[in-house]
Amino acid sequence: MADKDEDQQLGTPQGDRHGEGDAAVGHVPVLLKPAIDFLAVRRGGTYIDATLGLGGHSFEIAKRLGAAGHLIGFDKDPVALAVAGRRLKEPPPELEADWPVVTLLHASFAEIGERMGLEQADGLLADLGVSSLQLEDATRGFSFQAAGPLDMRMNPQTGVTAEQVVNHFDEPTLAGVIYKFGEERRSRRIARAIVRARPIRSTAQLAQVVSAAARPMKPRFPAGKSGRREGRHWERIHPATRTFQAIRIFVNRELEDLQALLEAAPQVVKTGARVVLISFHSLEDRMVKEALRTGASHGLWQVLTKKPVSADAEEIDRNPRSRSAKLRAAERLPGAGQAGRGQGCGVCA
Repeated sequence: MADKDEDQQLGTPQGDRHGEGDAAVGHVPVLLKPAIDFLAVRRGGTYIDATLGLGGHSFEIAKRLGAAGHLIGFDKDPVALAVAGRRLKEPPPELEADWPVVTLLHASFAEIGERMGLEQADGLLADLGVSSLQLEDATRGFSFQAAGPLDMRMNPQTGVTAEQVVNHFDEPTLAGVIYKFGEERRSRRIARAIVRARPIRSTAQLAQVVSAAARPMKPRFPAGKSGRREGRHWERIHPATRTFQAIRIFVNRELEDLQALLEAAPQVVKTGARVVLISFHSLEDRMVKEALRTGASHGLWQVLTKKPVSADAEEIDRNPRSRSAKLRAAERLPGAGQAGRGQGCGVCA
């Protein structure tokens, strides 16, 4: 996500971490080559994919691990876990003899510190945000492009739903959610409109209410333009983009989970191991940037990316959703993170 959600095209929800294509075969994850390059996969090692999704990154990691390796994948979405499981546990015949052990866990990456042993992993990848599998299924309620129920839970088996947030939060609380997690300056106006329109039962209805309330802000762009400049043209953003993002982040506790991951990472990876984190909006990227910078100042990390890596023009043309992705990477330094570590290993090979 360029720094703000203003990089969103009209009707394109923000924070999608996967490219377009068939879920099992044609799926191309965002920033695949730089992610794998920075991860520097060691044959026979143990690697964590903290956000398994459709398994695109994991597949490339597994190809490099060999039969002595161990791939551990986390995802809170049981549907994604099932799709990735078919791909990762049934490799092509030509790779089957040299395929690593694959362990898939139905869990949030916030649990990595509890599930993994100390200095167990040779590398960790986290591709944050919502996946195309979730966005493109109207019944999950993530997108305002198609009418669906107000759900937005990555794990549909637990937690508060978007419908509960929209219809039961009081106006100040709702405005706070929209402002904090969507960086939406019109949050009070939007919250007032939502409360007055209750009950709201679908994504289409919510998008309509928000769009009517979110009158254009004072432009910060050339006259008649609104959005983020790409080359010589300007992209427009749907007025409901930030509100949908805010509710989704709140429902899934995305920032709290990310904080837990960032705290656990130096504990679970070995000396010399790489961590690669791909974020899709400014809230995530600021947290990742600050965690790596602070860790570097305390001797935990050597930061490998002075500036975040972004998708090139070719990838953006192929998958416009990749334009907002930012990749940051670091390598764990010797002796990092010894103090205050937990004990135990739930998924040791």
